[in-house]
Amino acid sequence: MPTPRFEIDADIRRAQTLPAWVYADPGVYAQVRERVFARSWQFIGDTDAVKSPGQVHALTLLDGCLGEPILLTRDLDDRVHCLSNVCTHRGTVLVDPGRVASAVGGSSERDRHIRCCYHGRRFALDGTFLSMPEFEQAEGFPSEKDNLPRIPFGAWGHLLFASIAPPFPLDDLLREARARLSWLPIEQFRFDPARSKDYLVRANWALYVDNYLEGFHIPFVHASLAQALDYGEYACETYRHANLQLGIARPGEACFDLPASSPDHGRRVAAYYYWLFPNTMLNFYPWGLSVNVVRPLGVDLTKVSFLSYVWDASRLDSGAGAGLDRVEREDETVVESVQLGVRSRLYERGRYSPTREQCVHHFHALLARALHD
Repeated sequence: MPTPRFEIDADIRRAQTLPAWVYADPGVYAQVRERVFARSWQFIGDTDAVKSPGQVHALTLLDGCLGEPILLTRDLDDRVHCLSNVCTHRGTVLVDPGRVASAVGGSSERDRHIRCCYHGRRFALDGTFLSMPEFEQAEGFPSEKDNLPRIPFGAWGHLLFASIAPPFPLDDLLREARARLSWLPIEQFRFDPARSKDYLVRANWALYVDNYLEGFHIPFVHASLAQALDYGEYACETYRHANLQLGIARPGEACFDLPASSPDHGRRVAAYYYWLFPNTMLNFYPWGLSVNVVRPLGVDLTKVSFLSYVWDASRLDSGAGAGLDRVEREDETVVESVQLGVRSRLYERGRYSPTREQCVHHFHALLARALHD
């Protein structure tokens, strides 16, 4: 069934928030999965996953929601590729997800390839079909359809993003962040598994995004964060497919040492909170970057991954970028409470604060457009 229409007025002063049923209806969740997530850019890690030529890394694109098996490969000419991880013969998964391996070797290094364990079909590291036993009598074989489908992907530094069916180029999503933070050496940020963690939130994914996209609740929910940020100076900017919340540090709290080339030079910026439609957050702190990936697992269950990329370890555990685990647990408590509330027969939809909820309004408008267009 098509999703019932709802409108988000372009004027935040008149607009109403998402209807409560958007957060609780299984049919809407199914529509969101195909109309929003299958057409979105997703963070998939970094190029260190295939650091050396000949390496193959299997992963699942938005595991638990899209569940699309994909491969990152680095060929012997040192080029990275993003491919389907499904054999074009009978649909076998070629490489176990989560596994990093070297391609199968032939008689020489140049013969390295991916081989299906089911019937022996072979592919080059760029996905090109190479050979298949017992197909000599097949007509019109091989064809382009026998190659592994190539998945659109791109990078910011060594950070990678991919999409099954992107509705716009990756640069349209990242343009403003890249320009604003062009002085940051993104390629020097290194993943720190010890500081990365998954959280299970018993709420709809969109409620989690709603909560992230406003600093309105900080004085009421996050005592430690409120001490680090100047709430009166908290600001936000909206772009076509993304938005930014700018956290300004209180006097004496940690902040960026901004170069003269930065448009924010002279300001005490504690954090750049970038949101990329629909479910990726890039949180830049003086110590580096926390990537938050919101993975829907069901209509009222969400997994949130905090992935830490450290740049300056000496600045860890200070300012707005400290105590992320505590802040997350505080957010979970509130969001799970809202999930209970939107199931109430007495609640329909609310209103936006024109001064504090511009980014939430922006998200809801993008979601409505994606669902109905």
